[in-house]
Amino acid sequence: MTSSVSVDDLSPGDHACLTYSDAEERLDIVAAFVRDGLGAGQKVVCFTDQAGMTDLASELAQREVRAPRRGQLTVRDNERSWIGSGRASAAGMIDVLAGELAMADQQGYAGLRVTADMCWATQPVAAVDELLVFESKVAGLFTGGRLTAICQYDRQSFDQVTLAFAAKAHPRAVAAAVYYEDPLLRICRQHVPPGIRLAGEIDYQRLPELNHALAEALRLGGDIHVNLVHLRFLDAAAAAAIGRAAAGLPPGRSMVVTGPRLVAKMFALVGASELPAVRVRVVHGRP
Repeated sequence: MTSSVSVDDLSPGDHACLTYSDAEERLDIVAAFVRDGLGAGQKVVCFTDQAGMTDLASELAQREVRAPRRGQLTVRDNERSWIGSGRASAAGMIDVLAGELAMADQQGYAGLRVTADMCWATQPVAAVDELLVFESKVAGLFTGGRLTAICQYDRQSFDQVTLAFAAKAHPRAVAAAVYYEDPLLRICRQHVPPGIRLAGEIDYQRLPELNHALAEALRLGGDIHVNLVHLRFLDAAAAAAIGRAAAGLPPGRSMVVTGPRLVAKMFALVGASELPAVRVRVVHGRP
């Protein structure tokens, strides 16, 4: 049975599945996975579609995820990697991973981390049935504890039968830690940079949930990042609560709040933007 864990709790040899519908949440988890692998002296390979290669590399750089060693982190094109011969095959995909693992060993890395966006399998030349065979037979590469991988499945690209099989084929499933969720508001942990992320609308009625999430972020140590980029509404009470959390930070720690102009306006209205520990970053192009 698949067990759900935080990306921070993955161990060498884990083969995990990430099913997502929130692109930013997916990037956060992938960035944390890459960061931890680089920190552990592992080689990291990210497979994504050709159009997303530059975007993924840029997202990792913006989140300050950088390889300490040249060549330790690479971003590869899905189609060229998996479908280079004109049609994907399970045996060929396993050979690709085995080759990457052998190369990481030869180069003296502590292991290999792989993250792969599996949307390439929806292409006509790919054949989803080969993907399913691959997920069933690749387990042997993980037995030595040298390979750790996250396979990413977009819920909007795959049917429910394939998603269910993917979940069953992976011993682990990774997901964001969600502090609160309803049709109007989602509050979850952000791994890179560390903090919390809010999406939707928040007012005084959800202060207990907001305060709990902020307390969890405070407990982790270091600077706190409050991501409000996808927040459509923020009232004065919620802005003030975030400000109070920042005011309670010990010397040397700060809070970075990122969001649209409405966030900056509300923080200025309640005086939170004047606090020494608060830095507000406005995301341009949003109301």
